[in-house]
Amino acid sequence: MIKDVTVHLDGTSADEERLLHAEAIASASRAHLTGLFTNPLPDLAAITPMDGGASAAGIMVQLQDDARRQGDLSQQRLAERFSRLSVPSEIRRLEGMPGQLLRLAASEARWSDIFVASRPFDGGSDEAWSDLFGSVLFESGRGVYVVPPGRRPSDAIRRVLVCWRDTREAARAVAEAAPFIEKAARTVVLIVDPESSSDNGPGAPGADIARHLDRIGTSVEVQVVAGEGRDISDVILEQARRLSADLIVMGAYGHSRLREWIAGGATRNMLSTSDVPILMAH
Repeated sequence: MIKDVTVHLDGTSADEERLLHAEAIASASRAHLTGLFTNPLPDLAAITPMDGGASAAGIMVQLQDDARRQGDLSQQRLAERFSRLSVPSEIRRLEGMPGQLLRLAASEARWSDIFVASRPFDGGSDEAWSDLFGSVLFESGRGVYVVPPGRRPSDAIRRVLVCWRDTREAARAVAEAAPFIEKAARTVVLIVDPESSSDNGPGAPGADIARHLDRIGTSVEVQVVAGEGRDISDVILEQARRLSADLIVMGAYGHSRLREWIAGGATRNMLSTSDVPILMAH
């Protein structure tokens, strides 16, 4: 059950993409929508020279005042946009140094059912928020709904691709995705190169997780695919396109800090290339 949806806002043009997806989720679930507006302030300790004196300190304070005023303008624009939403909503403003915003965003996400954010690695300006994305993903205990650039929300999430491995992260992702899976017309459990009997229930790989999802209330099938040396993310996206998936569900594999898995792997590749929304959990 989803009753609280939180969406990341930063005053840029990408807000509208994220907001459309968040509104669609909230509308389908009759949920409350919270816009989390993050307004970073210049870190005075990092940019003020030790011998800059009062003049330099005054300039730095002016930079912070300018950032607050710019935040006020962005918040006004967001408030006007929120007045036209079809669901109950509010805006919360987080303001502080970049490091402070990471902790605050993770804390805010903990009381919500799902956090909506842009795909963090796309070669554009949104990569500035990759640390915040990682903080929410690894520290909030909640699932993150990842919006690919340029992707509009589907009318409804009818087809779901579940990337299954016998891991804690995959189980967490399935649990977070249960409200979507329950309403889906078709759910496919994808298993790539099953490595051990732990992927097998009685009779076939993935049988146990498929039975569990069937009890949630969806039509389930299992696809076991040989990777044949391809990158796992390529296999996932190929299957997602064949299914015309509206949502991919997967665990975020790696260590608890973003910097330890940023160098590569299926998680990073999916967060760099997926053109399908992802519900990810750790």
